[in-house]
Amino acid sequence: MTISDWLIDVALLLVVFRQLREERLTLRTVLLPLALITWAGTTYLHHIPTAGDDALLIALFAATGVAFGLAGGLITRARFADGHIRVKATWGAAALWVVSMGFRLGFAVWTSHASGAAQVARFSADHEITSGQAWVAALILMAFGEVVMRLGVIVARGLRLRARHQGAPAVSALA
Repeated sequence: MTISDWLIDVALLLVVFRQLREERLTLRTVLLPLALITWAGTTYLHHIPTAGDDALLIALFAATGVAFGLAGGLITRARFADGHIRVKATWGAAALWVVSMGFRLGFAVWTSHASGAAQVARFSADHEITSGQAWVAALILMAFGEVVMRLGVIVARGLRLRARHQGAPAVSALA
């Protein structure tokens, strides 16, 4: 793992820990995590392999990310106060994020050592995973699924809160 790999992982962890204190839901709140995963995607996701059982591996990891994001979004607190939507990650939401980020980081560190790489190679051969890029795509799309679902749930909840408190359809939860 490179220094930039570590920095992006730490930045993604800090995004959620920063949200342990309540803050306004703004465009920046949404764009920062999206920018981080976009950077990771453009850096690591060169293509999505579909040979063998690659697509199954990728789908399972992506679905896991979506499930983590859904849970994290639902247990993040959202309220309407002073004309703004305010969000605060609960310790449970932060724990989900740390577990998923920790898994991806741990996997990357483990596979950078000879014994971990050998075990993944054996598993891949046994389960028709055709390339290392399948693992990269699975891990990146797991992160995408988690970030996008979590943000989507939080924004949707914010839109409902704003509409309920203002009595009119909300155009944007980020205003």
